[in-house]
Amino acid sequence: MQEILTHINQIPIRKNFIDNLPYNPTLKLLAREKRKAGILSEVLFWQQVRAKQFHNIDFDRQRIIGNYIVDFYIKALGLVIEIDGISHEDKMEYDTERQRYLEAQGLKVFRVTDGEVKKEILDVMERLKAFIIDAYGISI
Repeated sequence: MQEILTHINQIPIRKNFIDNLPYNPTLKLLAREKRKAGILSEVLFWQQVRAKQFHNIDFDRQRIIGNYIVDFYIKALGLVIEIDGISHEDKMEYDTERQRYLEAQGLKVFRVTDGEVKKEILDVMERLKAFIIDAYGISI
């Protein structure tokens, strides 16, 4: 039987914890600095999800996975949330390689843009809900 993490719209959401993810300890200081940087879109997103406000799901900020630091991570689901700002416009190749790496670890990646978070945060949260239901929801 699958362990249930939460329910969204009365749909059970199964846990998908990925064990033993690679971790580069040399990135610890950089991850801490990124958390303290206060990038507006990340702060706005964090206000929606911190302290298990979003369907009682625990989110981590600036989580190290291998040689990468992801914006947000849901351990119980193996789900990475990336907020792509203007700096990502010239990093398509890097982002593709990074996403392949994360997916090879068994993780799923949900991407939104900085602008979407700043202008349409409620829509972003609805899309995240739909993504979680689609990826982890259990049909009854």
